[in-house]
Amino acid sequence: MGNSAIVYYIRDFIGVDNLANLLIAKKRRKIKRYIPIYIMMLPGLVYLFINNYMPLPGLVVAFKQYNARHGIFGSKFIGLKNFEYLFKTNDAFIITRNTILYNLIFLIVNTVMAIMVAVILSELRGKRKKLYQSAILLPNLISTVIIGYLVYAFLSVENGFFNNTILPAFGIDSISWYSEAKYWPLIIIFTNAWRSVGYNCIIYLATIMGFDRAFYESAMVDGASRWKQFRYITLPLLKPTIIMLSLMAIGRMFYSDFGLFFQVPMNQGALYSTTSTIDTYVYRGLLQLGNISMSAAAGLYQSIVGFILVLGANLLVRKLDKDSALF
Repeated sequence: MGNSAIVYYIRDFIGVDNLANLLIAKKRRKIKRYIPIYIMMLPGLVYLFINNYMPLPGLVVAFKQYNARHGIFGSKFIGLKNFEYLFKTNDAFIITRNTILYNLIFLIVNTVMAIMVAVILSELRGKRKKLYQSAILLPNLISTVIIGYLVYAFLSVENGFFNNTILPAFGIDSISWYSEAKYWPLIIIFTNAWRSVGYNCIIYLATIMGFDRAFYESAMVDGASRWKQFRYITLPLLKPTIIMLSLMAIGRMFYSDFGLFFQVPMNQGALYSTTSTIDTYVYRGLLQLGNISMSAAAGLYQSIVGFILVLGANLLVRKLDKDSALF
């Protein structure tokens, strides 16, 4: 008997009105069941609406010469002239290069290190595991201003740990870290990894802990080494999570961690060639020129490019492996 025949039989047996009442009662029970989840979801939705959707009409500022006296919609419309600041300046290539290359390196380094640490933590048992998890996540909770001063404590020319302890032990002269731009790509990459790996690691660890241990037990019975278990079991099962986090990172490829590139190098002019990004450049321009419209244009440009990158990357993933795509 098909589903439609069953419905007709029930309708004829108990009556149309009773059937409708039963369906309504079933829907109400279902709604009541999920009320706690809706309540927990409400603060996040409110924050998302206020922070991400309410400011959308303000995007028009990017195309106007903003004047506080006239307001946003009363200011003069100047088209795409605000975008010329990003593309016609002599530093346009440097800031774009730095923003993209740093984010690419961050994506690779942070992903590899987070997976490695997550696999190591998944093998631990007892109280040590919780202690190590907390220690690894702690840097992510520290303010960037504090991180900047921690880095300064290591790299200070006069009182820094490196110049006073590490370098003399190897017979190397002191280095003026805040005057030598060539050292800062490695410093920035190391600082970002130290700060960010813990958060990604927790995500990968939670995924690994949800894997069926029968896969690993079968592999051990067959004589598979730790490396083979990681290569043929852990990595394939982690692939959806890796792709999801990578796509999210690609979406912010034209954004940079403002605190990391501004606070940690202490805004030293000698380091601009390797520490200046789109965000820090716009901020400095905003301080010097006070042009809010220029800042809005930069934000809109970054958002549009990020949106296109996410769509393009997801389209590529769909062609290679449809099941791993986000949408």
